[in-house]
Amino acid sequence: MLKIGQINPLVVVGEFPFGYQLLHPEDERPVVLAEAVESPLAVDSQIEAMVYTGENGQLTASLAAPKITTGQVKVLKAVGVTDFAAFFDWGLPRDLMVPRQNQASPVSQGMVYPVYLYFDEATQRLLGSTKLHHHLSESGVYYSPGQEVELIVCGQTDLGYKVVINQTHLGLVFASDAFKKLKVGDETTGFIKQVREDGKIDVVLQQVNATARDSLQQAILDDLEAHDGFSTLTDKSPPEEIYARFNVSKAAYKRALGALYKQHKIQLDKQKVTLLK
Repeated sequence: MLKIGQINPLVVVGEFPFGYQLLHPEDERPVVLAEAVESPLAVDSQIEAMVYTGENGQLTASLAAPKITTGQVKVLKAVGVTDFAAFFDWGLPRDLMVPRQNQASPVSQGMVYPVYLYFDEATQRLLGSTKLHHHLSESGVYYSPGQEVELIVCGQTDLGYKVVINQTHLGLVFASDAFKKLKVGDETTGFIKQVREDGKIDVVLQQVNATARDSLQQAILDDLEAHDGFSTLTDKSPPEEIYARFNVSKAAYKRALGALYKQHKIQLDKQKVTLLK
């Protein structure tokens, strides 16, 4: 069947002065390709094209690569704003409409926002929404601590960063677990830290299991050995300096220092870390 908002296999069934008429092999709904093509398309030839709803709800095909397809969240740029809707560049000739009622906050032209794309049955049109919680689950009962996931940063709060998890769920990276500054639109790999009793999902940017902790502790010891047993990178150092040296968060580094101190392998003070022989 034809999948609106997705790339579909389509067969050319007719040619018009303004373009081509197409059909999906398993669907009778006509699709129009009205944009310029590099070379003429022969009748009965097959192409791969994005199908979306054009003006007046007409099913329209485009050979352009879309920046988003249905069921996805992507960060898009707002290219126009009116009293009733905002319009986003999604890589196709006709901009994507996000009605005012679908906006989590007023949209400003020229800014970027995380947008969810869906087919609206009531209007029979493709629409966007920045109200991600209407479309993505905030309950992570199917996730396990340590599980690797793909993240898109979609917002920032006093606690940390809101993230889209595997295009299906919403979670939070606490500021203390963010070893680098993040911004809306950043895509990165993360790991499930925990699923709380209320189902909310906490995410970290690096593994927090025993293997990762042991590896970090050894890396700190190796670094001290390489620098004559001294380091000025303490638990008071800026997160950026810790990340630049060990590629971990300040919280993870502090835990590793604490473990090494308890093992009597290092001495700590405000200015330096000293390797104990």
